[in-house]
Amino acid sequence: MKRFAPVVLLLSLLLVVAPFGIAAATAPAPAPAPAPAKKDASPAAPIAAAISTVTGIAISPLLGTSGYGAYKWFTAKDDAAKAALPWFAQVKFWLPALLIVAACALKDTFGAMVPTGLKKPLDMLETVENKFSGLVAAGAVVPFAMDTLTKMVFAGGAGVAPELAHTGVAAIHLAAFDVSWLLDLLTIPFGIAVYVLVWLASHAINVLIILSPWGAIDAGLKAMRTALLGLITVSATMNPWISAVLSLVVIVVAYFIAGWAFRLTIFGSIFTWEFITRRRNRFAPAASDNAMFAGAHLDDVPIRTYGRLVKAANGGLEFVYRPWLFLAPRTKVVTTPAAKLAVGTGAFFSDIIDADDRTVFTLPPRYRGHEESLARLCAFAEVRPIGLHKAWSQLREMLGGKAVRSEAPAA
Repeated sequence: MKRFAPVVLLLSLLLVVAPFGIAAATAPAPAPAPAPAKKDASPAAPIAAAISTVTGIAISPLLGTSGYGAYKWFTAKDDAAKAALPWFAQVKFWLPALLIVAACALKDTFGAMVPTGLKKPLDMLETVENKFSGLVAAGAVVPFAMDTLTKMVFAGGAGVAPELAHTGVAAIHLAAFDVSWLLDLLTIPFGIAVYVLVWLASHAINVLIILSPWGAIDAGLKAMRTALLGLITVSATMNPWISAVLSLVVIVVAYFIAGWAFRLTIFGSIFTWEFITRRRNRFAPAASDNAMFAGAHLDDVPIRTYGRLVKAANGGLEFVYRPWLFLAPRTKVVTTPAAKLAVGTGAFFSDIIDADDRTVFTLPPRYRGHEESLARLCAFAEVRPIGLHKAWSQLREMLGGKAVRSEAPAA
């Protein structure tokens, strides 16, 4: 798939730029007109603005949507224009949304001083918010932004941007045939595709924050994402083309990490859902066919691939999974015998590890409290603490307490 990346990106850009090229070629010659010294009056300027808008919203949907709505509201000419704005540009939406963003920022600011066990549930709630706001933005805000681009280029009359009106691009007449619908047909799917790519990469940061044991790392990840959004926004006010170039760099990077970001998103979705719904209270491991994620040391399978660990006919273990969750199933034979694997219990989730404590599989939160049963059913060697759980066990043992029990399951 990656070898087709240049072709895919080139075709996508041509699909968007081609209608504007037709517009410029068929429009009458522009009459001399004074233009603002620092304003880009080229017909393609709306493209740069639209790319920057969609990318910025995808990086942080709630902040991007509420900020975009607030901008629309403050730049509206009068009360009638404000009343005609879409719902996300109304004060009753963007003001509470910005307050939620501020609350999340405070949580991250003081997160380094809050115990991990108290902060992680808030991080999971923020992950749910990011999914919900991302879905809303993809279905409503992005199509609106792309449709606004179409109207700026093709609509005539008072609604046309001044910088486009004098160029003749505002009205395309190809043999008296209105092709504005064609631009909508091309730009809206393209905008949503770009949005999904960038959102997946951005949402991966929320999942990494859930996995991170230290509040300082969480704040650093959030600061990088916010700084990128701020850079795109500020550069758009100075020169839309600089912002568009930055956005294209983000889009290309997002394309190449899409697989990794998708797997991380699935991991975070399952992790958050099972933690919030307390699924472990309604779950019991099976003797075969247990759902889990591939670890870093399962050869030839991308990390965090979601699949099922099953017992083969010869008594060995196999990991069955579908790439992208819907492609043809694949089977990976686990070369390490079950007797040489162990269940490592962590502070928030557990892993299946080898003799060197390397992660072969990562277990969803539903397995917390069921590690002994899983080890017994799958004939694993033992159950032992790992990570923060291991550090806490060793600290208790050093202080004279009782260490976490670790024993081989009964045959």
